[in-house]
Amino acid sequence: MKLEAGFIFLADGADYQKDYQTISTPQVNLTAIGAKDYNTAVKAAQFLVQKGVTAIELCGGFGIQGVAQIQAAVDPKIAIGVVRFDNHPGLNFQSGDQLFN
Repeated sequence: MKLEAGFIFLADGADYQKDYQTISTPQVNLTAIGAKDYNTAVKAAQFLVQKGVTAIELCGGFGIQGVAQIQAAVDPKIAIGVVRFDNHPGLNFQSGDQLFN
């Protein structure tokens, strides 16, 4: 059985409803999806779960608070992982916690 995985990245102006793409390999279907902030990232996570995703990795722009928001928004059975940057280069070397909270 293939792993249905998702990756949510933060990018100003990203629209989770249209800015996503799925890459299929023999072992994994990975859907990468963009979100402009934590509020839309929560919606993106819920969208991924509705599409059958059971594991979601979050980009390094998510701080501790952002990760907690995603985890709270989906079923506890959904695995949440995180790429870590102390200060994300794509967010002007800040954490999403600084920008969105």
